[in-house]
Amino acid sequence: MSATLLKPQIDLFLESLASEKGYSAHTIRAYRQDLVEFAAYAARALPSMAEKGLETLAVGHIDALTIRGYLGFLHRRNEKSTIARKLSALRSFFRHLVRHRVADEDPTATILTPKQSRPVPSYLSVDDMFRLLDQTADDTVLGLRNRALFETLYGSGIRVSELTGLNVFDVDAASGCVRVSGKGGRERIVPVGQKALDRIQAYRDRLYRRTGIDTASDGPLFLNKNKGRLSSRSVGRILETLIRRCSLAVPISPHGIRHSFATHMLDAGADLRTVQELLGHKSLSTTQKYTHVSIDRLMAAYDQAHPRR
Repeated sequence: MSATLLKPQIDLFLESLASEKGYSAHTIRAYRQDLVEFAAYAARALPSMAEKGLETLAVGHIDALTIRGYLGFLHRRNEKSTIARKLSALRSFFRHLVRHRVADEDPTATILTPKQSRPVPSYLSVDDMFRLLDQTADDTVLGLRNRALFETLYGSGIRVSELTGLNVFDVDAASGCVRVSGKGGRERIVPVGQKALDRIQAYRDRLYRRTGIDTASDGPLFLNKNKGRLSSRSVGRILETLIRRCSLAVPISPHGIRHSFATHMLDAGADLRTVQELLGHKSLSTTQKYTHVSIDRLMAAYDQAHPRR
């Protein structure tokens, strides 16, 4: 049994996620929360740990029975998707320990991930998407910024974190593309479309006339009212206001605009591999969830039009 303490190994693992894999601070916080929660459970649940506390919990104390007990504990209060995420964090952690010869075996190796249904992503129809974009049509700096925000989000399909992370020099008007930094720090070049580029230019021109902030030097592309970088949370709040203004029946988040982009691309004939590249998905299976939407539409069209339906 390994006498190596578990808690310091969690800290070392989280450091490796930042230094070796380039994970974001948000992702590392999620891993920390899941692993610390598990360690606290194990310290309470293991008979050998009675009255000793979390600080003395060792790697060797953990076996497959501990993992199964933890999953049973989670099952009473969590959705299957949450349990799967927490198990994934444990798997990554113990594989790291085995790889670095801190542990002899991976106690998660024989544990199956709970089966879960994959919900069809929420998305807007093309008409509703255009209605939403038209709600931003005012001539103020913030109105022009908001129109540029959502034209860019819908025109490129990038994540909201990638949108708010854009800098001035990431936009290449000549090629019609933007450079984004995605998950794990992976960069990719994404087409954005002329409408979005025109809206970005209109916003930055008005911003320059009002504030003197130009595009000759690099910096955040989209600014908040205090001239700092706009946050993802702020984009969500702006979108909520627009949805109420145009009375959309479908509740949608900034990520839902990304879903709308992917769905509309597939409906218009784009192949799955192309959409995968545009979205920056590492695995094609992640992109395949959008085919459910398109297949539903395809079946509806078939039922309506085929003479032998």
